[in-house]
Amino acid sequence: MEVELKLQVDAQYRDAILHHPLLHPANASPPREQKQVDTYFDTPEMRLHRKRIGLRVRRVKNRWVQNVKGANGVNGGHAGALHSRGEWEWPVAGPTPEFGRAQDIIDDKQVRRGLRAGRALEKRLVPVFATRVRRTVWDLPLADGGQVECALDQGAIECGDKEVAVSELELELTAGDVGQLFDLALGLQQDIPIQLGSRSKAERGYALLAATPEQAVKAQAPLLDKRMTAEQAFVAIAANCLSHMQDNAQRVAQAHDVEALHQMRVGMRRLRSALAMYKKLLQLPEDLQGELDWLAGELGDTRDWDVLSGATLPAVERMALDGAQLAGLRQAAVDEAHARHLKTAESVSSPRYTHLMLTMSRWLLTAGWRAGQQPPAADDKLLRPVLGFARQVIDSDQRRLRRRAGKLRGGTPAARHRLRIAAKKSRYAAEFFGSLFPAKTVRRYVKGLSALQDELGLLNDYAVAERLLSSLSEAHPDMHEDVGFVRGVLAAERNGEDKKVMRLWKEFAPLSPPQ
Repeated sequence: MEVELKLQVDAQYRDAILHHPLLHPANASPPREQKQVDTYFDTPEMRLHRKRIGLRVRRVKNRWVQNVKGANGVNGGHAGALHSRGEWEWPVAGPTPEFGRAQDIIDDKQVRRGLRAGRALEKRLVPVFATRVRRTVWDLPLADGGQVECALDQGAIECGDKEVAVSELELELTAGDVGQLFDLALGLQQDIPIQLGSRSKAERGYALLAATPEQAVKAQAPLLDKRMTAEQAFVAIAANCLSHMQDNAQRVAQAHDVEALHQMRVGMRRLRSALAMYKKLLQLPEDLQGELDWLAGELGDTRDWDVLSGATLPAVERMALDGAQLAGLRQAAVDEAHARHLKTAESVSSPRYTHLMLTMSRWLLTAGWRAGQQPPAADDKLLRPVLGFARQVIDSDQRRLRRRAGKLRGGTPAARHRLRIAAKKSRYAAEFFGSLFPAKTVRRYVKGLSALQDELGLLNDYAVAERLLSSLSEAHPDMHEDVGFVRGVLAAERNGEDKKVMRLWKEFAPLSPPQ
């Protein structure tokens, strides 16, 4: 199993990395430099990529080595900052793949099935892209017998006449405790600007091959096993949330991407819900909680302005007799949203964000909630089977949802808001634990919750719009009349939406939660 941290670092810091005392203590091996050419193979219809299998043949001088990777490990490949994948390699005679030994060498059933076609598959493989890098490798001994293989890669990924630059430091744990890997990266970050790399060279190569703009990444429910403990399930769920955030971070940092920011914020909300779900069993350290609150505020503020400028005001314009009269107000909201995106991009590119993700991943993957504890007692609730814990959480969420729905008719905006939060928590819990229950029941339950949550979210958007419109009115006194008009339209719309919420609740109420 390959377990590594992938760090993006500007090429100008090459010498700083090669001479950093943390990476080159007296007992480290001398750096070995080599030029590598990796050719990645797949079928014309990208069969291997769809099965999440990576296949490459590497040329180093006059030797050829075939490498196969599979998307296993926590969260099927990476958990926030940490990448973990099954990896197998063996020498081959030349520059094309050979599967003759695959079934004997590869111990992952899913990967073996993906390559089972053998010779028939070999004949259909074609080169799809290549990487050419200057690799500097050295072995770094750690305390307590641990060891890290450090690899500094600089070069390019090439696909036809297109290419993208590569400049990254890979820290692969070959022996020892994963916490030491994070400690190494956190120490390095104090002196050298580094950022987390969420995508492998293969993923970047396939994106280049597709020749389409990168898209925001939506959440994928974690795959849990009924044999897991509640604690193991928490690690899988929280890692899934961190990965969802990190998968969208680069788009947020580099582009004014409304959907990527939305998805990153969803990832944050899912993570916070997971932590709240386990709050009686484990606690996040106060400093980490404060940093999560900071990032949540950054993402939430920007998302609020995106919704106002991109959804709420355009909807009001369509209702108005002369929508053009609101053009100035909408442009002011667009300008504010753009300024917020720039600020959020700066935050997600900052050392503070990298430190947060490294520290959060370390806490999660080293079971930081057990730091300083004695061995767990037999009655430790975190060690109970996940299925019983999941049922308890879902039932508790369902009872809270029904209590709050009882106050919905004629209720206040605050009552609607509390119901929205309860619906969101119920939905996330059903999705987190969904793989433990019959798929049909889960889909029906989540679908009903989603419809209710979306409608309540629309009402919340109207409430948020009130606050943002007040801000615009103060900054642009000449728009006071337009702001008043929008407020009137939203007040009228809110009355109709209240009735729709009641209808959706009546449709959802008979549904049984997953059991």
